[in-house]
Amino acid sequence: MSYFVDRQCQIEDENLPSEEQLTEWVSAALKGRLDAAELSIRIVSPEESRELNHQYRGKDSSTNVLSFPFEMPEGIELELLGDLVVCAEVVAREAREQNKPLFNHWCHMVVHGVLHLLGFDHINNDDAEEMEQLEREILASLNIPDPYLLTE
Repeated sequence: MSYFVDRQCQIEDENLPSEEQLTEWVSAALKGRLDAAELSIRIVSPEESRELNHQYRGKDSSTNVLSFPFEMPEGIELELLGDLVVCAEVVAREAREQNKPLFNHWCHMVVHGVLHLLGFDHINNDDAEEMEQLEREILASLNIPDPYLLTE
């Protein structure tokens, strides 16, 4: 298996995952699904997240993770999976609000984004259940508890 993650930081923050951590999380999400893949993970400010969320999803707010699958032109064979854009401030806020360790939540958001790049979605209840179960299994393989359990 060959996975390459290009980590792009548009902000300065000492509490960001390393390229090695991101690659570990991406690898766990892709294991058994793809033998090789390349993707970029861009870590951004709320302003950039909001702009992209507005431009591509019509929502005027920052969000935790945006997924941009690479659309392969016909006849071209590359291992490019796409791009993830993660808003560090939103991820940190959500982790605090949900009483979760920061890097557990980062991992969940990366896994969630990678599954979107693979075509999984959560628009309807059946799709959401399938995607959430996959997330639980992938996170468990990384010794991270179920992110959907409510914490006090």
